[in-house]
Amino acid sequence: MEQGNEKSMGVIDKLTAGKEYYEIRLESIGGLGANLCGKMLGELGVKYMDLNSSSFSSYGSEKTGTPVKGFIRYCRKEKEIRVHSPVVEPDLLVVFHQALLKDEALWKGCTKETNMIIALEEGQEKVSYPQGIGNNLGACFGLEAQRIAMETHSRINVVMLGAALKLMGLESPEMGEQICKDTLGKKYPDALEANLEGLRRGYREVRRLELPLETPENSTASKKPGGEEVWGYETAPIGGINPRPGSTVVSDLSPSRQGYIPLFIQERCINCGLCHSTCPDMVFQFAKGEYKGREMMVNQGLDYYHCKGCLRCVDVCPVNALVRGMEAEHPNKEFFLPNQELLRMPEYYEKAGPDGYITSESYLTEQRMEGGEV
Repeated sequence: MEQGNEKSMGVIDKLTAGKEYYEIRLESIGGLGANLCGKMLGELGVKYMDLNSSSFSSYGSEKTGTPVKGFIRYCRKEKEIRVHSPVVEPDLLVVFHQALLKDEALWKGCTKETNMIIALEEGQEKVSYPQGIGNNLGACFGLEAQRIAMETHSRINVVMLGAALKLMGLESPEMGEQICKDTLGKKYPDALEANLEGLRRGYREVRRLELPLETPENSTASKKPGGEEVWGYETAPIGGINPRPGSTVVSDLSPSRQGYIPLFIQERCINCGLCHSTCPDMVFQFAKGEYKGREMMVNQGLDYYHCKGCLRCVDVCPVNALVRGMEAEHPNKEFFLPNQELLRMPEYYEKAGPDGYITSESYLTEQRMEGGEV
């Protein structure tokens, strides 16, 4: 273990380069395992790298399909970690899902010292990002994490973990394999070897990408990361009041859908309001109208900008007025009615197709181990 400690200290010396901490930020959506990946990275530092480390995640009440962030800090063992705020300027940024790249908030805090790992689509070599970002990035790396996960019957989180270990400068994925055994070996022993292979391939197959280096002189990306939108001790509103009425107002959830959407069949609807009460994202739009000769609040349609495809409304509807559909089969969504009070028409809105992982063998294997039917 002493030899391993010497190697890990050499790694942290290189990573910190005179800084107090080495910081990692994970950007993902619920369902891809970023929360567990962050926990394993945190435990890795304490158990096998002889470092102090901390890790925590940020996500909403309904995790599947919603934005998830993970924050990890490393420092020397003799130093106490007394910073517990989110990672603002990461040394390593790990992006689990392509659609997140279109959100400018993801890039805030990135500097020329920030290395990035991006989960690519198969055969992809170019990365789409907001205008004016190029000059503010360090090295960018990518790998086809979903393809590797499907081929190895593993999960995307262990593939991205392997890639992160490579970028952190570890000479081999051995420490990562050990933390996977500790974390996954007892809960999913039948899937352990597949996950270990996914981790090894993530470590081996991550590769550097070339990015354009042109940034407009007047680009806001060249200013201090975050600008006025970052709230801290000195910049928070008086009294700590949050003037934003809800997180979904400033976040288009459509790119985080996993391929399924609720379809509304209006002639079946009895306007009971169960869909509205169970929806965590204010998707359903009711207005005064007439139903069976009575004046009442009538369901007008869905705000698909704020729908993340969790399908809780489909589960709760008593008359099958809401059914599950594949988004790729419905490019022009009927009854699409944006909420006028929360109207935000982002230019990067895209008609997301199905995520191949939901029909992959690794996903089905996981469901069988959980006792579910597939």
